[in-house]
Amino acid sequence: MTETSSAAPPPRAAPADATLRWQQGDAESRLVLAGDGRDGVLAWTVAPSTGPLVVDGRGLTHFDSLLAAQLWALAREAGDRLRWEELPAGLGEVLALARAAEASAGPAQQAHGWLARMGLRLTESQARLRITLGFIGELIQALLRSLRGRSAMRAEDLMFQLHATGPSSLPIVSLVSFLVGLIVAYMGAAQLQRLGAQIYIADLVTIGVVREIAALMTGIILAGRVGAAFAAQLGSMQANEEIDALASLGLPPMEHLVLPRVLAMVLMAPLLTLYAAIVGVAAGWLVAVGIYHVESAEYLVRSGQALTLTHLGIGLLKGTVYALLVALAGCRQGLNAGRSAQAVGDATTAAVVQSIVWMVVAASVLTIMFQRLGW
Repeated sequence: MTETSSAAPPPRAAPADATLRWQQGDAESRLVLAGDGRDGVLAWTVAPSTGPLVVDGRGLTHFDSLLAAQLWALAREAGDRLRWEELPAGLGEVLALARAAEASAGPAQQAHGWLARMGLRLTESQARLRITLGFIGELIQALLRSLRGRSAMRAEDLMFQLHATGPSSLPIVSLVSFLVGLIVAYMGAAQLQRLGAQIYIADLVTIGVVREIAALMTGIILAGRVGAAFAAQLGSMQANEEIDALASLGLPPMEHLVLPRVLAMVLMAPLLTLYAAIVGVAAGWLVAVGIYHVESAEYLVRSGQALTLTHLGIGLLKGTVYALLVALAGCRQGLNAGRSAQAVGDATTAAVVQSIVWMVVAASVLTIMFQRLGW
């Protein structure tokens, strides 16, 4: 066996007390490491021989993570040709952990045809649906236990969530509802003015805002402000293993964390929707009286005639349904988030998107249903 230097020149000088030798033979190639290998020893290429490659580290006295990473890169490049020999105990354990982690990850995902991709997406959708249905089932059980007085939910948690959901949301609800009311009144009046029917601005704004727009705007605001906060809070607790700690202490996370948030949203949603409707109608009054010169008393009378208990009840019901969907999406995504910062961000984004999609679907279904019923 003869000694040669077939390795590629290192890009930087190795430590003075670290030695590296390639021993090239007919049967195998041998990489001999000796001395202090901290801060790495070199960047190499695999020897040109197609025979076995042996890494001999019996003379290695010190090593660090950089050397371990270099050896693992060499192992991935050499593949099945590589064989370890006489490595220090700690270095061998690090490489074994890396090999086990790669084995558990499985082989690289191969390209699938369109039919296989559709099957995989369907399987993922079914898994997400099972998680969502299981979450809703556990929440219903927790609510039933609460009604029987056997819940672990604390009144302090419920009061805190009521404040965070309701009063804290008033500024943004006021601003958005006022601006949307202005837009609806102005756009409607621009068309009604052609017919000389500016007085019907009151009917348009009152029915549109109270029945549909106030509930939808409130739901979207709650999705962006409260639903995202629910997902981020619960996702951070999941990442920090706080939820596991609660469960180990005998405190069900569904009752201790989720139930107060859902109840707070359901209780505050009708009040926020009613407040948004009042602000929107007031914005319509401002447009009608200030721009189109409708008499203030006449506007108020027309608004009172247009507003019925049916319109008001439908608006409040829709606002409550939307808020419930927002709470379910936020808590579901947060409680099932991964245990990393990236997973928390993904859960927060998914909560907002899922809330809006659920609200649009619910709005379509409820609108069609009420129209069919003649309400």
